[in-house]
Amino acid sequence: MRTLLTLAIGIFALTMPSTTAAQSEAGTITGQVTDMTSLQPLAGAIVTVEGTRIRTATGATGQYRLVSVPAGEYTVSVTFVGYVTQQQQVTVFASRESVADFALQTDTQSVQELVLNYKQGGRRISMDALGANFNTESYAHISENDFRLVSTSPLSTFSVDVDRASYSNIRRFIQDGKRPPVDAVRIEEMINYFPYRKSEVSGDQLFAITTEVWQAPWKPKHQLVKIGLQTRSIDLDNLPPNSLVFLLDVSGSMGTDDKLPLLKKAFALLVDQLRPHDQVAIVVYAGAAGLVLPMTPGTQREEILGALELLHAGGSTAGGQGIRLAYETARKHFIESGNNRVILATDGDFNIGPSSDAEMVRLIEKERESGVFLTVLGFGTGNLKDSKMEQIADHGNGNFHYVDGLLEAKKVLVEEMGGTLVTLAKDVKIQVEFNPARVAGYRLIGYENRLLADEDFNDDAKDAGELGAGHTVTALFELVPAGVPVPRENTDELRYQPQADAPQVNGFEDELMFVKVRYKDPDETKSKRMDHAVIHRQGSPTDDFRFASAVAGFGMLLRDSDHAGDFTLTDVLELARSGKGNDPRGYRGEFIRLVEATRDLQLLTAETDGDE
Repeated sequence: MRTLLTLAIGIFALTMPSTTAAQSEAGTITGQVTDMTSLQPLAGAIVTVEGTRIRTATGATGQYRLVSVPAGEYTVSVTFVGYVTQQQQVTVFASRESVADFALQTDTQSVQELVLNYKQGGRRISMDALGANFNTESYAHISENDFRLVSTSPLSTFSVDVDRASYSNIRRFIQDGKRPPVDAVRIEEMINYFPYRKSEVSGDQLFAITTEVWQAPWKPKHQLVKIGLQTRSIDLDNLPPNSLVFLLDVSGSMGTDDKLPLLKKAFALLVDQLRPHDQVAIVVYAGAAGLVLPMTPGTQREEILGALELLHAGGSTAGGQGIRLAYETARKHFIESGNNRVILATDGDFNIGPSSDAEMVRLIEKERESGVFLTVLGFGTGNLKDSKMEQIADHGNGNFHYVDGLLEAKKVLVEEMGGTLVTLAKDVKIQVEFNPARVAGYRLIGYENRLLADEDFNDDAKDAGELGAGHTVTALFELVPAGVPVPRENTDELRYQPQADAPQVNGFEDELMFVKVRYKDPDETKSKRMDHAVIHRQGSPTDDFRFASAVAGFGMLLRDSDHAGDFTLTDVLELARSGKGNDPRGYRGEFIRLVEATRDLQLLTAETDGDE
């Protein structure tokens, strides 16, 4: 079997002339970089004159040329992902050319690209050759929230969730004419994908709490309560300085058009938004990890864009090593009172070093203590590791988005840059207490993987979600009014607790429920609390409430929820159209078209793809 070494990752660098020496006092360094074993040239290796900003990348034949190097003694280093870094001492003479060739040794920690000994017609087929037929996408199992009795469980406690990955991933499936896997459907992320009406945030508060009460569209005898959190918006010109480390997966699995090529275009959009006081470094990983662009000011956009453009895919996926290097770089260039963040872009397919979900979570939990936040961007199809990326984001004080196209990249990295990159509040938890005089039972719609123990609400050591600038977070509760039977599993009535048809008067007869929110400032360890009483007052729903209800109903149908009752796609469409309201960017119109496509293609009767 022919050995495949596909760790040739194109890495950018510009040769920068010295500004401290005249041309006549400078010389040139030239040479070639090859693989020590095969003697083949290595294209895209970084050649750096240590202690200066003079560097370049090798060409197709492994040749390099460093010009305008001031005369003197230097250490020249060569780095290439998957190889051991090598250094040489070089003397540079004025107006002369010095030669320094390098033969790099393969890094023992790197692993050659996986080749499947899969015989088909006498041929061996590589992983890439299997293409779309080799589907290893994975999603964490979700057990849908059921109704709970207020008499025995008066509190509901959960972490906020500002991830939006589920909706764009679902959109990808439907646009491909496929029904999404059930466990790919996280209803809270679908609801929170859409912007809602801005609320006034008063005084020194970081966010406002708003609530609405309506009848449940799928169960008119029940009530639906919408809880909304709205953070302050910040003018982009007033955002704190960004210290960003792009952590980019350039392994072999990232070679398709919907992965690395899309990734490069997406990050180029973000680079175009950089300001002079922002800074960016780029770390890549495949069989090993490497720093391909040191921390660079936002004024040098061409240099950053060039580094992105010359990246190529190949090799295995040392995700754990890349994460460590990215956080190390972020800590080294930490900006006090700034936005210090690692932005990880990957399909999530870690297979070298720490790779299990538990290992990666522990690694991220340790790294988050540095005060560096995390954004995770998922790309591609076929081997998307949604479950791993969601956990990494959740445990790394971060957020998770799935980028299915350039328009989604623009939404996440340009239009919503403040919410994506700037954290206003961390460890945000919600606890709701239900009034037994008004409510017999309830269920939280979605947030299954964000549930907390009731005692976690007051525990400041317990990690929870983050809110960014301009973020809106919406949660829906379906309530069973007092006196109405609570749909539950086949269990007996409780002997010692008050029954649903005999609610107790408690002095707060006008209240349905009491909402408490705990949060911390980004650099604090002690939490603050906000409270909001929800009055038993049912009125005409706003457009936002109608639309959010339609999205929730659609998610329930995609999940084959037992709680959807007789609700149909036609009902979803009617509700969504009545709540479309002002839709300047067309997100709600797109949702309506997705529901229509689901109906017209009869996807609800189709079998789901992927792991469930």
